[in-house]
Amino acid sequence: MLIKSKIESLLFISAKPMPIKQLANLIGEKNQEIERAAAELIEDYKKDKRGVQIIKNNSKYQMVSSPDNAKLVQEFIKDETTGELSRPSLETLTMIAYRGPVAKIDLDRIRGVNCSLILRNLLLRGLIEGKCDNKKKETYYSITFDFIKFLGINNIKELPDYERLNKDDTIDRMLAGAEAN
Repeated sequence: MLIKSKIESLLFISAKPMPIKQLANLIGEKNQEIERAAAELIEDYKKDKRGVQIIKNNSKYQMVSSPDNAKLVQEFIKDETTGELSRPSLETLTMIAYRGPVAKIDLDRIRGVNCSLILRNLLLRGLIEGKCDNKKKETYYSITFDFIKFLGINNIKELPDYERLNKDDTIDRMLAGAEAN
């Protein structure tokens, strides 16, 4: 039961599919145990006709909305991805633009809150992309070509005060202090 709960939590906050191996490493269980628990979760969600489901594709799992609610979700996403960005989203996007690639854990520390939903929204809009560093077991976010194109610039270095802010070590010192505590 505890394994299922942990899988559910990790899939809920993940912005992308998670491989069995990554889930096993994070939870501290064998791949076979993860597969068994995930299969049970998939059946639980189907049986209860919930608004979310867990899907498996090859050796990766992801939590998704139920196909029964597709139209409702599409309308919501359209509104979310075409409307103006919230202040927290703009702050997060600015940090990624000036400091990227940056790890989610660092964004959480800088902002003082969990940035999972903000990152998911920025990913959906195509403004950022995430790349997993398998050695550090962390996803690093950076801006996309669409973001640069949207701003009408040719290079990220054309952002105002980019050189000064990109090299400023205030954030690095703050993060080092947070890690030491």
